[in-house]
Amino acid sequence: MGGFLTVTTNNVCLTAPYSTRHELSLSENPFPPLPSVRDAIDEAMARANRYPEFLPHRVEQLIASHIGVESDQVVVGAGATGVAMQIIDSVTRRGDEMIYATPTFDGYSIISRIVGAASVTVPLDALGRQDLAAMAAAQTNQTGVIVVCRPHNPTGTLVDGPELEEFLTAVSRQVTVILDEAYVEFLDHADLIDVRSITTRHPNVLVLRTFSKAYGLAGLRIGYAFGAADLAARIRARQVPFALSVAAESAVLASYRAEDELAARVKTIVEDRDELRDALIAGGIPVPRSYANFLYLPHTHVAEMLSGANIGVKAYQDGSARLAIGDRSARHAVLRALRIA
Repeated sequence: MGGFLTVTTNNVCLTAPYSTRHELSLSENPFPPLPSVRDAIDEAMARANRYPEFLPHRVEQLIASHIGVESDQVVVGAGATGVAMQIIDSVTRRGDEMIYATPTFDGYSIISRIVGAASVTVPLDALGRQDLAAMAAAQTNQTGVIVVCRPHNPTGTLVDGPELEEFLTAVSRQVTVILDEAYVEFLDHADLIDVRSITTRHPNVLVLRTFSKAYGLAGLRIGYAFGAADLAARIRARQVPFALSVAAESAVLASYRAEDELAARVKTIVEDRDELRDALIAGGIPVPRSYANFLYLPHTHVAEMLSGANIGVKAYQDGSARLAIGDRSARHAVLRALRIA
C-alpha cells in the first residue's frame, strides 16, 4: 500500500510518498543474469563439491584473449574490490599515501585503512569531475597509489583522453595508477579510449574492471586488472588460492558469448538513465550527465526524501544521493518521492 511520510529536518518539513522498497544504493544491474549465462552457472554448480582451479589461470586466459592482451598481463580476483585490494596491498607500504577524489567509491577508503595507507583526498571540481591536475599536484615522495575512475563513481562524469594523458605524464613512474573502469561497458564507442596503448606507454597503470555491473554478476564476485606484465606479476604474487568459485570460468565464457544480448540490456539501462535524468532536470534537480548506470543528485535533502520514501540510495554528507537505474517501477517511485511525477 502507498501513502505519505513526513520528514522534518532543519525545521523544514519534507513530505514524500512511500511505497514498496526499491534498493538503488549499490549500482547493481536491475536485470538477472542472461539466460545462457544462468544456464552455464547452474551447470557449473553441479560441480560445487569440487575445488576450483588452484590459481585462476584459465579465467586469466579467457579475459586476456577477449580484451587483446597476453595472459601474463591479467590479474583476476573477487570482484574489482578484491583486485584493488591485491593491487594496493602489493604496491604500498604502511604509511604510504593513496590519492583519490572525494567523494568516490567507498571501497578505496576502506582498503586504505586495511593496508595502513594514508588517504589523501582531492575534492571534485564544480562540475562533479575529478580534478586530475590537483590530484597530480598532491603526489609526494610517499605516494604509492593514485586512483582515477572513468566513469567516476558517484557522479558518473568522464575525464577525456587528452586530460588523462596529461595527468599520467605528470605522475611519477614510481606511483601505481589504478584506472578504475568498473562502468566502461556503459560508454558509447566514441567515449572509449585505448587503454591497452595507455598501459604500454605508462607501465605504472593498471586498468581495473568487473563483471558486477553491466554483466549483472555482482553476486559471483569476478573482477580483473591488466597492465604491464611485470607489474601484473607483482600483484599476482599475492593471489589467494581457490579465490574464484567454480562458476567463475563458466560465467565469464558464457558472458562473452552473449555479448549481443548484453549490449541490448546495456542500451535499455542507458535509455532509462537518460530519461530519468531529463525528468529530474525538468523538476529542478541539476543532475550531471552520467556515463554509468546511476545518477548523482546534488541537492540538499534529496537523499533524505528518497530514503523517507522507502528508496535505498547511497547518501552523502551534504544531502546528495547516488541512485542506480532500476526498473520502470523504481523510476516512477523516485519521481513520485521527489514530487516530480
